[in-house]
Amino acid sequence: MPVRTRSRTRVSTIVIVIWLLIGVAAAFQRGYFGSAEPTCSRVGSAALTIIAGPLNYLGLDPQVGCSVPQPSD
Repeated sequence: MPVRTRSRTRVSTIVIVIWLLIGVAAAFQRGYFGSAEPTCSRVGSAALTIIAGPLNYLGLDPQVGCSVPQPSD
């Protein structure tokens, strides 16, 4: 693998890790990692917030709405 390609790969990896860390910080600030019981919506919103990364600080507020089928009585 040429040196130029390795360098580009390393920079890309660093950018992605920083992007995700910013997303984790945003999810933490929004309280997604609190002690509340994890629900489909809460976990989905946390994951989407982490993936959105820095876009959260530009006004993006991703939220997921889930409905899990309830067992019939």
